Amino acid sequence: MPKRTDIHKILIIGSGPIIIGQACEFDYSGTQACKALRADGYETILVNSNPATIMTDPELAERTFIEPLTRDYLEKIIAAEKPDALLPTVGGQTALIESCRRACGKWNPR
Repeated sequence: MPKRTDIHKILIIGSGPIIIGQACEFDYSGTQACKALRADGYETILVNSNPATIMTDPELAERTFIEPLTRDYLEKIIAAEKPDALLPTVGGQTALIESCRRACGKWNPR
């Protein structure tokens, strides 16, 4: 698949809180997504509420936000960063739900 030249900055929504035995695969997936996207020349912005994940290592993304994965916080980050694309599919259920709410118009940016 050819590289999309209309996309320059991608916001990756992380997995959020992780308890032992739950969702560590999303942290690994998000980490690999950051590495692959940066290797392809995309600017990556990461938001995750859990500072104790590999994904929030400052070397993985150009900017990392450690904030709650709620509509209000995501809305502020999107408004400030103005990403060309959102990548929620490596972040587990929280990222998918919030992204779907935004796409379906149930989450209205101010």
